[in-house]
Amino acid sequence: MSKKKIIRNLALSASVLLTSVSFGFGQNPSATPTQDITNKERKVTKEGDKIYKDWLNKDVRYIITKEEKKAFEQLKTDEERENFIENFWRRRDPNPDTEENEFREEYYERIAYANERFASGIPGWMTDRGRIYITWGKPDSVESYPTGGYYDRPTYEGGGSTTTYPYEVWFYRHLDNVGDGIEIEFVDPTGTGEYRIARSPYEKDALATVPGAGLTTSEQLGIGNKADRGIGGNNYTREQDNPFRRMEIINNLQRPPQVKFSDLQQDLTDSPVIDNNPLDFAMRVDFFRQSDDRVITAFTIQTDNKELVFESVGGLPTARMNIFGRIMAVSGKRSGIFEDSVTTSASSEELAEARDKKSVYQKAVALTPGTYKVDVIVRDVVSGNKGIRSIGFTVPKYEENKLGTSTLILASKLYTTSDRDIGGMFVIGGAKVIPNLTGVYKKGQEIGVYMQIYNAGIDQTTLRPAVDVDYILTKNGKEILNQREDWQGLSDSGQRLTIARLLSTIGLEKGDYELKVKIKDRVSGQILETKNGEGKFTITD
Repeated sequence: MSKKKIIRNLALSASVLLTSVSFGFGQNPSATPTQDITNKERKVTKEGDKIYKDWLNKDVRYIITKEEKKAFEQLKTDEERENFIENFWRRRDPNPDTEENEFREEYYERIAYANERFASGIPGWMTDRGRIYITWGKPDSVESYPTGGYYDRPTYEGGGSTTTYPYEVWFYRHLDNVGDGIEIEFVDPTGTGEYRIARSPYEKDALATVPGAGLTTSEQLGIGNKADRGIGGNNYTREQDNPFRRMEIINNLQRPPQVKFSDLQQDLTDSPVIDNNPLDFAMRVDFFRQSDDRVITAFTIQTDNKELVFESVGGLPTARMNIFGRIMAVSGKRSGIFEDSVTTSASSEELAEARDKKSVYQKAVALTPGTYKVDVIVRDVVSGNKGIRSIGFTVPKYEENKLGTSTLILASKLYTTSDRDIGGMFVIGGAKVIPNLTGVYKKGQEIGVYMQIYNAGIDQTTLRPAVDVDYILTKNGKEILNQREDWQGLSDSGQRLTIARLLSTIGLEKGDYELKVKIKDRVSGQILETKNGEGKFTITD
């Protein structure tokens, strides 16, 4: 690949992305290049050196790892640097089967957006908001208060009222190696438009240094003072408000996103035989309608803890797994990947009991209806043992005005979500549903039953679902329970009904059972029934 072409790849002219922004991080966003650098001959070594230095110190400053930076700095020739840059982007390409590198395209679009929206005397990419946006992408939601003003503190900030500087709160449901439900607060105390990341919720308080003004509830009662804010005996009702957790989040946000498990991806491609001592795990695929042309496809992976090796991490026995999954359409085109690190911990006293339990992981991906295959590889970090599973599946098409259902899930845990669950795994609608992949329950353990129903009729007189749902429980083919749904306490969202019930096993003898769900729409007359084997489970002592 020629130098001219590789430079075009690494320093995309932002005139393609946004006409008011220069390429990469190289210039002030208001400036316009006098010459297209991609068409300029590079016979001068100093110019070439500058371009590579700008790529390293500006373009990829926030996402290059320490190891990658050190390796790049040791390269001697331009050819080596070009090969490095090509491989740098390839490792981050979410879909190597296409000509485009979607990550690189999006990354330079983020730079252009940051330079346009966050500039404040310095280029937008150099600001705190620009750094977070470029590194982690668009937040899931933003609360913006550009003029500040009157503010009623929530209880977890101490209560009371005050006046604030301009500030913003960005929310991310999940950031790898940072956490779930991440709130990032930016404050503009100077009024110049340069919002700085806040290390305390009190940084936005414009009255913090005004005696007797903007007091918290405890300060009004005389049992606290402004000097103690953020330290000492505050009662943090949210874990993320603890100052140590807040600093941990900020520190993690400053690290480059991890380039994960490229070796596992290679194993999926090159190794038909994974290991002489393979890691065993179970996997299932579930489907939930999102829209007319999108279906949430949930991949659940479950391992026995006795298959894992626990080692002491900070004095706590911990098992660690790396998980990599690749989703392929029937045409052979890659439709998505997922990769995560999963840990399971137990105290020394609980270790023996923990080994008899299971660890469960789930990834949800939106797919269009069609036929796919998913390849998943799981590796125990300590032992290095690996396991692989490949499953073919068909994402259903939910037709308009036709009665349909999601997958029936028999869960080991089923409960209504709380604020702590938002953005986490196993959340479906307003419920947290952890599937039991083995289908084995101990006597007395409750069985969670979860299913969504789509396009069900509504009785216009009672405004209640005009749907009969019968739960039929059989043992060895003999019916032992037939119960009708009473529709009390269930969620109803537009054309979606949710059945979420806990089935008691106290009165059941040990053995094999099957739960069938039969659905009849009284308006349209349509009838659906769960597939044979979908609701099988076993009761043990």
